[in-house]
Amino acid sequence: MTTAHDGRLLFGVYPGGVAGDDSGGLTSGPPDDPARVSAALDRLQGTPGRPFLVRGYTGFDHTTRLGEPHATATPIDAAQYAVRGRRLDLVAQYQSAAGDVDGYCRFLRELVEQYGALTRTLQVTEEPNVTSNPNLDGYHPGVNEAIVRGVSAAKARARELGHDHLRVGFNTTPLFGPAASFVADLTALGGGDFVRDLDYVGVDFFPDVFRPVPAADLAGAVAGLLRHHRESVLAPAGLRHTPLHITEHGWPTGPDRSWRRQAEVVDTVVRVVADHAQELGLSGYTHFALRDSDSAGPGPFHRFGLTTDDYSPKPAFGTLVSLIEKFSVS
Repeated sequence: MTTAHDGRLLFGVYPGGVAGDDSGGLTSGPPDDPARVSAALDRLQGTPGRPFLVRGYTGFDHTTRLGEPHATATPIDAAQYAVRGRRLDLVAQYQSAAGDVDGYCRFLRELVEQYGALTRTLQVTEEPNVTSNPNLDGYHPGVNEAIVRGVSAAKARARELGHDHLRVGFNTTPLFGPAASFVADLTALGGGDFVRDLDYVGVDFFPDVFRPVPAADLAGAVAGLLRHHRESVLAPAGLRHTPLHITEHGWPTGPDRSWRRQAEVVDTVVRVVADHAQELGLSGYTHFALRDSDSAGPGPFHRFGLTTDDYSPKPAFGTLVSLIEKFSVS
């Protein structure tokens, strides 16, 4: 993972049109338009060749056929966007109802073989601390073992293939109270080999989305959450200096959520991340999502996009373009 230097961040975006909701369902809307996705990615990236991540999701479950190529679930054919200096931020979900950790580790090795040359970051599992939502990996048995064994399996295969650029990690949602020990439990389970193989830890966070935060308090709340994650979650786990990447952040629009406020939230959060990058070891920021799943959809999970579902930009799109120009690694 690129480490923070003078507030410089590795930016990225999830460009697909599918999103999960808080009830275990998936939103749907118009299909992705690859030409418009590519044009929007070019605008966000700015300078051709500038490092930039394209987040994509694939998964392992009882239907996965090992020994064959593995397609990305969303966006479809994510590899087509890994051009002009862009690389994949590939999320490998663990969805095995049978707790098939051996199969998952083989799946990860095959992902490295298939996508390794195009991938900058390989995320092992998605939000594994969340146990209540079947869309998320903590719902499935053996997830902790899948993380510690999966990170080392993927990293070993990357070394064997000479993919020195490929960084392997995992992510969580914000961890408070008794849940703050989740990462320390992983390092205790995985031991020194897991810690050595782990290149980064990600955090998905959505301030002022599920719990309101007054506008005047948002910057302080974001800085406090990130400092807590470094000092009270990662440091006790022996990961004081492991890079921390914002793997998902967004703010949905809607009847009571203005486009202008979305732009303000994006501006505030990215500036806080950049301002604290050196102090807290923050390596990057990935936005969720490029486009609305369905701009006419009934709930906020349909409208996380920087654009509408026909790729018309909201003000937050231009805000993020400017922030990337200011704070991106070169």
